[in-house]
Amino acid sequence: MYYKQIFVILLFFTASLVSEDLKLPTHMIHFTGQKHFDEVVLQDALGVEHKSFFQFWKENVPRIKDRLLPTLGSSLKSFYDSEGFYDAKFSIKETNTTVDVSIKENRPVKINDINISSDYNLSTFITVKRGEIFRTEDFVNIKNTIIEALLKDGYCSYDLDTKAYVDLDKYTVDLRYSLKKGGVCTFGALSVKGLESIDKKVITSRVRAAEGERFNTELIKNTYTAIYDLDAFDNVLVTYDRKFYNVVPVDITVSEMKKPNHYRVGAGYDTYVGARVQAEYIKKNFLGNAQKVKVKTAWSSKEQLVEVDFFKPAFFELYSHYTDLGSKIGYSNLEYEGFMEKKAYGRVFLSYIDKQFDVKAGIALEDIDISLLDNMQGNPVSHAINEGTFLLFYPYVNVIYDGRNSKLDPKYGFYFSTYLEYGLSYDEEASDYLKMTVEGRAIHTLGDLTLAAVGKAGIIDGDPAGLPESKLFFSGGSFSNRAYGYNEMGVILSPSQYSIEGAVTMANLSLEADYPVWGDIYGAVFTDNTMLSNESYDFSGEIITSAGVGIRYMTPIGPFKLDMGFNVHDASQYGIQFQIGQSF
Repeated sequence: MYYKQIFVILLFFTASLVSEDLKLPTHMIHFTGQKHFDEVVLQDALGVEHKSFFQFWKENVPRIKDRLLPTLGSSLKSFYDSEGFYDAKFSIKETNTTVDVSIKENRPVKINDINISSDYNLSTFITVKRGEIFRTEDFVNIKNTIIEALLKDGYCSYDLDTKAYVDLDKYTVDLRYSLKKGGVCTFGALSVKGLESIDKKVITSRVRAAEGERFNTELIKNTYTAIYDLDAFDNVLVTYDRKFYNVVPVDITVSEMKKPNHYRVGAGYDTYVGARVQAEYIKKNFLGNAQKVKVKTAWSSKEQLVEVDFFKPAFFELYSHYTDLGSKIGYSNLEYEGFMEKKAYGRVFLSYIDKQFDVKAGIALEDIDISLLDNMQGNPVSHAINEGTFLLFYPYVNVIYDGRNSKLDPKYGFYFSTYLEYGLSYDEEASDYLKMTVEGRAIHTLGDLTLAAVGKAGIIDGDPAGLPESKLFFSGGSFSNRAYGYNEMGVILSPSQYSIEGAVTMANLSLEADYPVWGDIYGAVFTDNTMLSNESYDFSGEIITSAGVGIRYMTPIGPFKLDMGFNVHDASQYGIQFQIGQSF
């Protein structure tokens, strides 16, 4: 295996060298005379190659492929026309190795007048102003933005006319926007094609663009996402191109998954369990109707897990609302800071999802064994750990309202979640308990700067002595205090010290600011503030505050985040966290 890896690396390196030699012939190119545009902007617009940010060892010599030289003049003309410089002149001198482009931009065309005739408020969409240089791209984008807003607001029968009257003698342009929004549109009947082993009700349960509801393109997008998330189709197409007197039917075409068996095997590193190997088997569309079975196993030095999930969408219908069914059984060993938890568990739940709400209610049974780690035997603080075997039976409910504009990388909106768990006593030594957690998130973007606040609180009402230690609150990790490892912090004793015992009251506030620094790379600064106390409803305990910096690289499945946090009272205490997806 070792020699095979070396061979692959050498082969890749050789291919890289060969690819350098096989590059198309090019000329060095240089621009002079431009005043309104940086040379890099011109290079990108004309397909000029220059070294990337990561190629620091190369000399930055801009080059243009020879096959682009015959159209260089017309390409420059098109670019400057689109930027409002209709009278720009160019002189192109070519040698065997170089191309020198001299530019005289001359006078640009500027916006003289903006005339609006509309029964729909367009003030927030028309972003150009009188006296500005006229750009074709801005004009087209404004029109598209207006159309997008109309469709989101339910107006699908609009009459929009946009014109730009250019006077090349006066170097001016007059803009005209004429709009009649028309009547409000509604969604019409649903049609579904392509189903074989799946009932139509399963698709209907995911349709957010319900018949009779006000037309909105966001509901169309949400419908597509909800159907695709069933994980039972190779292709999903949601169209709305038919219209009958302001009624828009929704047409859905699907192709059921041809290969329902999926296997995943991998190895990686997790910030709280270290190096880990895991394997999954997923049977999609299990026995039809988009049912799914998943078997998951994972192993690391701190955690061993085996788990089986079953999911059935559209389990039953009540007043045109569909509820899903889910169940889970498993066994895990998980190492905390001072003790080991061994747990066998099972749960069954019903789930209702509609637009921004996600409600889940179920019952759970857990058999938990808590034992001290060998290095904690005889430790004076270990007497506070609830050791032994605990059998827990509890109903629970989790309600989520998600008003963010995106789940992968939100830029604005709100999120709220609450979780309630009521443990029932099963013998004379056990007692009832109530565990409650709430979480709120707020995200807002100003220009390119995204600001986020995440607040969490939790309380256990009941005798904590009758609960396994792992049922109490701990903190640390990517979603709480990033200066510490996952669930590393127990009851906080001072701004820099904590115990290994769990808390019965928890609060955490995180503030973060993200800003683009280069391309898809964002920089971040943050602060995390955590309180963990051993008295119910006691929010006056000590607080550990951390601050830090991070890097985010935007990917199609969300940002890849790397954070480094430090305790502000003890800089020697720090943590490094990484994850895919936002924590807000």
